[in-house]
Amino acid sequence: MRLFYAPDILSTRELPADEAAHALRVLRLRVGDELTAFDGRGTTYDAVISASDGRGRCQLEVRATHPQAPLWAGHLHIALAPTKNADRMEWLVEKATEVGVDEITLLDCHFSERRTMKLDRLERIVVAAAKQSLKARLPRLNPMTPFRDFVSEHSAGQRFIAHCHEGPKPLLSHLLSPTDDATVLIGPEGDFSADEVTQAERCGYLPISLGRARLRTETAALVACTLMILAHQT
Repeated sequence: MRLFYAPDILSTRELPADEAAHALRVLRLRVGDELTAFDGRGTTYDAVISASDGRGRCQLEVRATHPQAPLWAGHLHIALAPTKNADRMEWLVEKATEVGVDEITLLDCHFSERRTMKLDRLERIVVAAAKQSLKARLPRLNPMTPFRDFVSEHSAGQRFIAHCHEGPKPLLSHLLSPTDDATVLIGPEGDFSADEVTQAERCGYLPISLGRARLRTETAALVACTLMILAHQT
């Protein structure tokens, strides 16, 4: 599939170094070959390789632009504590990108078992997943953020927290508005602490349920992403 990520294509008229290496060395594309690029902000470009200097640069001639309309209404944000197993977190980022989400934030919570993640690796996974699912927009990927800092910041639209503590928790699917922005918080394997739940509620986050089954962190996050996307289809 000749689809490449080129965030600065209109200013540079060439592929980034890693994308150029894939085009020239792996796919063995040459001057005159056609390809499609996307900028990660909603536009794809029909282009032709116009020059290659033999040192890995791949210059392009853009022949057409194709803005991609948003696939859902509102801004959809999932914020979660990374799993102890990094592979599971990478899987979640890949699937959340494929299903569709606008923003992903990594949370540092009281019971977090992982407090660091390689953001550059996750960003590469996001790009690969966007290519696979033919999306012209990349979700924004935010670095590790202390839970208390995150919930204290203003967040427009609907705000929800999924936890396993006692108390009334309506289903997320029953509360989502099809047009409003939405943010869902997902805790670590040990769940959010009671203090974290209290602080989130004071900041306007509504406790919600994702169903009767007890879910792993990454599964809960993917379920939340899917419910948001289905509720906000345009």
